[in-house]
Amino acid sequence: MNNEVIISCAVTGAGDTAKKHPKLPITPQQIADAAIEAAKAGAAVAHIHVREPDGKPSRNFEYYKETVDKIRSSETDVIINFTTGMGGDFEVGEGKDPLNPIGPNTDMIHALDRLEHVEQLLPEICTLDCGSLNFGDTNMTFIHTPIQLRSAAKKMQELGVKPEMEAFEMGHLWFANQLYTEGLIDSPPLYQICLGIPWGSPATTSAMKAMADMVPSEGFWAGFGIGRHQMPMVAQAVILGGNVRVGLEDNLYLEKGVFASNGQLVEKASRIVTDIGAKILTPKEARKKLNLKKHY
Repeated sequence: MNNEVIISCAVTGAGDTAKKHPKLPITPQQIADAAIEAAKAGAAVAHIHVREPDGKPSRNFEYYKETVDKIRSSETDVIINFTTGMGGDFEVGEGKDPLNPIGPNTDMIHALDRLEHVEQLLPEICTLDCGSLNFGDTNMTFIHTPIQLRSAAKKMQELGVKPEMEAFEMGHLWFANQLYTEGLIDSPPLYQICLGIPWGSPATTSAMKAMADMVPSEGFWAGFGIGRHQMPMVAQAVILGGNVRVGLEDNLYLEKGVFASNGQLVEKASRIVTDIGAKILTPKEARKKLNLKKHY
């Protein structure tokens, strides 16, 4: 069991959820406010995506800058964790030639171009999705090859930003360990076990344990499940020795039929963690534990 727990809150994500929740954070002000709300509720880390005004996912640098400027100017002590997953989407074409034309939802850029906001704004953590994945029952795939991953990991290391290596299935965690073995990830390595996303690993105890067992003894990990699995996986992660993640990126509801806010999800997770008997770490304590570099 983990007796000192770091809570992360993924406040908006990039999913098709803007029309499914009446108060999903969309604008930079709303996303910043959500991160501050989560921090006040007990989250040490705020995981940040940005969106276009219509709610569609975005990788617009100016949105990231406005969001992080508002968080930092509020003097709220929260660890900022940027996504780097945008720009890796490939939709296979439906015609006889799957590459001509490719699907209209394809959004592919160079691996290092996915790090522009990280390089310019220097969060303490950024994600590194450690492999490719089929997303849902469509032709959409997320692409991150070994060559791309090594290049991105090296750049993050040069910037002094700790990668949170996201694993959606065991092969991703295997390669994350390979990056660490090759010296491209500084110690202690940090992992995020992502469960319940079709078609990665299911949100089950056995899946979480199998992946957690692959984490090196000196490493730290967190885990989450999406939808109704969010809170059960909070308890499971702590019991198995990990940290936790909640937030509207992964789950829109506080309970059946009741929309949640990010703060409410953090508060609910906090109750679960403390009821189990664990302590919730502050951002300062989490920063020290993970050996993060605070650039601002």
